Parts: sequence; C-alpha cells; structure tokens
Amino acid sequence: MNRVTLFLLSLPLAGCQGWQSTLDAHGPAARTLADMFWIFTAVLATVWVLTMGALLLALRKRRVAGADPLATNPATERRMTIVISTAIGLTFVTVLALTGISYGGQRALYSHKDGALTLLVTGRQWWWQITYEDPQTNRIFTTANEIHIPVGEPVLIKLESADVIHSFWIPNLTGKMDAITGRQNQVQIQADRPGVYRGQCAEFCGLQHAHMGMLVIAEPKEDFERWRNNQISAAKPPADPERQRGMEIFLSKPCVMCHQIRGTDAGGKIAPDLTHVGSRRYIAAGTLETTRGNIAAWIVDPHGIKPGVTMPTIQLEPDEVQPLASYLEGLK
Repeated sequence: MNRVTLFLLSLPLAGCQGWQSTLDAHGPAARTLADMFWIFTAVLATVWVLTMGALLLALRKRRVAGADPLATNPATERRMTIVISTAIGLTFVTVLALTGISYGGQRALYSHKDGALTLLVTGRQWWWQITYEDPQTNRIFTTANEIHIPVGEPVLIKLESADVIHSFWIPNLTGKMDAITGRQNQVQIQADRPGVYRGQCAEFCGLQHAHMGMLVIAEPKEDFERWRNNQISAAKPPADPERQRGMEIFLSKPCVMCHQIRGTDAGGKIAPDLTHVGSRRYIAAGTLETTRGNIAAWIVDPHGIKPGVTMPTIQLEPDEVQPLASYLEGLK
C-alpha cells in the first residue's frame, strides 16, 4: 500500500481529534456522544455491508435457461421465508437496540450532578455574556466570551437569550443546547483534563453568526480560584500617564453608556463587561487576539471587522486611539 493510498484512507479520520472536534471527547457528556456515534457507525456499517453482500449474491445467481418463471420450489420458498423473516427480526432488534442506546444517551446527557459552580450564559448578537453566580452577592461577576472552570468538577450552565435563538455548543465537552428568549435551558459541562476548548454558536442567528465563538479554559482548582478572585475585584487604577489618559478618554466618550468597568463610573450593561478585558485571550467573541493593535483596530472600525455589530463607531482624535487601547489592554 503506497503513501497516497494511506493518505486518502486517513482523511475521514482527520477531524476526529483536536480543536473543536466532537470525537475528541474531554468530558463525560462528550464521551457519551462520541460512544453513541461509534456504536451507530459500527452497527449501520455492518448492516450496509450485509445488505450489499446479499445484493451481490442475488445478482450473481443465474436463472436456468428455459425454466418456467412461474414455477415454484417448496424447499426454496421455505428458505426464502426463513431468510426474510430473520432479516425482519434482525431489523426490528437493531432498531430497538439503537433506540434504547439513544434513550440511555439522552438520559446521561440531561442528568445533572451536584456541582459548586453555576453560570448564567446569555446569548447576544453576536457574543456571549457569562455571569458567575454565587450565594454571596459580592462574589457575583460578569465577563464575556471566555469561561473558566475547574478541572474534574461539573459546572451547571443556565442558558438564556437576549434577542434571537442561539445554540451553546462546546464540541469537546458537551452537545448542543439552544438559548431561547423568555426561556431558560440548562446543560452541564465537565472537563476531565486541563486545556482550552473552543465553543461556537450552532444556530444561525444573523449576519455574524460565524463570528460568535467562545473559549472554555479548564484549569486546576487553585488556578481557577486565583482567576475568579481576580475577576471579582474591581479594575486597578492605571499607574502610567498614557493609560491614565486612556482612562480619561474612555470615561469621557459614549463607551460608558454601554460598557462597565467596575471601580470606575462606567456602568453600562448592554455590552461586554470590560473590567478585566485585557486578561481575555480574544476580543469580539473570538474574532481577534487581545493585543493593543487589535483593540485599537476594533475601536476605530468595528463594522469593518465584524459588519452588523451594534457597537457604534466612536469619534476619536488621532492621538486618542493609542492611549485608549493601552488602557483597555492593561485591564488584566
């Protein structure tokens, strides 16, 4: 077997592992779905092979020349009756077994274990608002497009929508669940090992549906608690002159009407919370890496990067862009 043949045979399995693959399971729910996929694939492939084999045997069998087409053979008729009855019985058993497996998989997916962490995730056009709930109100905080969870612990996700139907999907960790306006759905995720898992809105929700991504970052408990405590805290006042000027520019512009930065007078609630925006890996729901240059580009021309977004173009003087971008990039 040459290398070209091996390459062609490997292509169907190329998507079975890695970034955003349903078959590269890293949690209980994803493993349930992957197991169901392989079971269904094996059973249906076997059925197809047997059917094609029976068809080939039938095509190879030749009728005796000059035989009466209406003549019957009792022995042949009995054999055909047995074969057809067996095929019908096996079909019934196969369908019943696959239905049972599917039902068991659904029960496993929607049975929730007790966990210490509950998140309210709200789908918006076109980003994800994430609120970490807590019995102590002073430990509740909101972030955007990036979910941190402790490894090995079940996390309950409450799903809502602020506008149209969205669909929450982290392929490596769980299946799809719709976020619907006026209704709250729930799904549970758990990561069995540290890693970064990409998610995506899986329901067409408008012009920028393809750019409505998110990251789930699973980390050891100590790292998660350190991250959470930092997120709970207010933004630290800037120390250097450039970032101080950037803060003044931010607070003097319409940004404060939509965005919140805890610890400042910015208290907007309709756009992503920017208190620690510089600590996130991406901005614009997974569209751009969080760098000073990308932040500046996003501020200057959000519609050029993501047409249709509700963020307006802010009128800035040329010497205001870099200080503002520097201030936001420093909000760690």
